[in-house]
Amino acid sequence: MCSGSRVYYTSAMRLTQVALFIALGIVLPMAFHAAGLGRAFLPMHIPVLLAGIYGGWKSGLVVGAVTPILSGVLTGMPPLAPPTAFTMMVELPIYAVLASLFYRRLRLHPVLSVGLSALVGRIAYGLIGYLMFPLVGLPRVSPLYPVTAGLVSSLPGVAVQVVLVPLIVSRIRPRE
Repeated sequence: MCSGSRVYYTSAMRLTQVALFIALGIVLPMAFHAAGLGRAFLPMHIPVLLAGIYGGWKSGLVVGAVTPILSGVLTGMPPLAPPTAFTMMVELPIYAVLASLFYRRLRLHPVLSVGLSALVGRIAYGLIGYLMFPLVGLPRVSPLYPVTAGLVSSLPGVAVQVVLVPLIVSRIRPRE
């Protein structure tokens, strides 16, 4: 398992890490929603960003895709109808993959990695919402409306992510 000071990650370790981030992605929003802060602070996004940074893009992709649906089924948050959970199933993997790419591959500072990931992820969320509006019986609007609404409504959550995730990363260094 160990050779000198280098730790080799096994598939069991990676699976455990993914399971931990999925569990955090379910429990953290429950705590935020209990305090009435869930929608504004995007708590599910935090473990997904961390999964991308700590586990790489593949782990982040799995955590981002599985967490919203599993949470929706187990807790009702995010709701399956309207299809918020399905929209987040696309948005959150984008967050994780980009966080991994920006931080691990491009070696950007964690604040910049998280900020850019959040920006692109929220734009994707708005565009997915725009495409889904007619599917759930809502009138088609300008694509700028859901994108802008997604960005503006998420500013408190993005601020928390840009502060909290880099703080965690500075305290617990990801493996290279």
